[in-house]
Amino acid sequence: MISFRAVYVIVLREFKRFFRQRGRLLTTIARPLLWLFIVGSGLTKIVEPGSKGSYMQFLLPGVVGMTILFSSIFSTISVVWDREFGFLREMLVAPVSRVTIVIGKLLSGTSLSIFQGMALLVVAPLVGLSVGAVKLVVMFFLIALVSFSLTAFGLFIAARLTSLEGFNVIMNFIVLPMFFLSGALYPVEALPGPLRWLTYINPLSYGVDSFKHVLLPEGARLGAEFSMTLDVAVVCAFAVVMTLLSAWAFARR
Repeated sequence: MISFRAVYVIVLREFKRFFRQRGRLLTTIARPLLWLFIVGSGLTKIVEPGSKGSYMQFLLPGVVGMTILFSSIFSTISVVWDREFGFLREMLVAPVSRVTIVIGKLLSGTSLSIFQGMALLVVAPLVGLSVGAVKLVVMFFLIALVSFSLTAFGLFIAARLTSLEGFNVIMNFIVLPMFFLSGALYPVEALPGPLRWLTYINPLSYGVDSFKHVLLPEGARLGAEFSMTLDVAVVCAFAVVMTLLSAWAFARR
């Protein structure tokens, strides 16, 4: 049986930890702005702009996806941290089900990612994109969906690791390729064949693509690669699979 009070405590604990870690908070703010305004400004000089929209506009959905990816994946490092310092053992022997713990961890990571992803939309007018009330609502649900799926993915991996060092190595081995092969920095159609196929099996590609559907001007050459229906279907399927695998991994522990 799920204890909603326990879920609330887990989520509240993760939020308090996030806002008390000033270095992590500063990095969260600085990283997307660095990519958008410094890296984006440099690449604008070598990338041909679209018929509608600029490369800086094309980059914004990708930076939102990057922010969600890093936030969702690295929020699950708390599982490894709690295991090393014994707090996870106390949670596992508490009179709550392990499903409750999994849900609490999923919701805490998802909530933090939604907060960071939505906050980044504040800079949309600076690159010439208009984000009205309808787009904000649609982006909220898309960001929530992508955040949940990536948090479940990170939780599945974290549940099987025993050290912070191992987590950092595996996460960097997975996170960076997922970002660079997501269509966030360049159109998928511009990639060589083998890399393009890796992009097609990358779940983040469909999350970033859904953001492009909402944020980019209609008819932009550097725009979405897939249909919105396919984007949402793939991310939903990935979320379900990763949630089940996360629950299974915790049950075995």
